[in-house]
Amino acid sequence: MAESGVVRVRHCGSAIFCRRTPRHCPLCGRPLPAGLSQAPQRLPSPLRDTAPRSPALLITPTRGTFLRGYDGNSDLHVGITNRKGVVYHYNQEGIHRSETGWEQCISIPLVQPDMLGLLQQWDQLLEDFSVGEAWLPHRYEEQEHNCFTFALGFINSILAAQGKEQMSKSEFTEKFVIPQTRKASKYITLQQQLTANEFYIVPLPEEEKVAEKDVLLH
Repeated sequence: MAESGVVRVRHCGSAIFCRRTPRHCPLCGRPLPAGLSQAPQRLPSPLRDTAPRSPALLITPTRGTFLRGYDGNSDLHVGITNRKGVVYHYNQEGIHRSETGWEQCISIPLVQPDMLGLLQQWDQLLEDFSVGEAWLPHRYEEQEHNCFTFALGFINSILAAQGKEQMSKSEFTEKFVIPQTRKASKYITLQQQLTANEFYIVPLPEEEKVAEKDVLLH
C-alpha cells in the first residue's frame, strides 16, 4: 500500500504537519500567508516503494513494514540489491532472491554512479558471493550469523578486492545504518501521528521563530 504524503507549514512559531495544506492555521484560525519561507513544503519520504535498480543496502522490519506495525523496537531485516532490482537476503531458509516484499524500505546506496567497472561486475559478484557455503540454511544463527552478516560480508569482500580497509559491524552501523534509520524514524512518527490526527504540531527552534517573525514584519 502506497504511503500518504506529509506537508509541513510554519505558523504561530510552530511546524504544522498534515496531509493536505490547510487554508487557515489550526492554532490561530488566521489565513495562512503566501510568503515563500512559509509556503507549504511536501516532505520527501526516506522510504522506497520498490527496490532500486542499483547497488543498495535495504532495511525493512522482519514483519510488516515501517508504516504498518513497526514500533521502533522490532527486529530489522537487510538485503542487497543487484542492478535489476532483485534483493539478495539471508535467513534461516538460506539465500533468497526477491523481486517483491521490500515495499516501504530504507535504501542506502552502496556504489557511486561513476564507478563503472564495479557497477558492471556487481551482479555477478553478488551472485557468486551468495552461493558460498557460509550461507546455507543450517549455518544461520539468529544473533551471530544472520542477514546482516551476509550483507556486511559482501560489502567487505568488495572493499578487500579494492584494497580498502574492511568495516566492523559496529562501524558500518554507526556510519551508514543509524543516520538513515534516525531520519526514517522521524518520518515514521509523523505518519503514525497523522494516521490518528489531522494535524501534528511541534514548536519551532528559536532561530526559526525569529526568521518567521522577520518575514511577518516585511
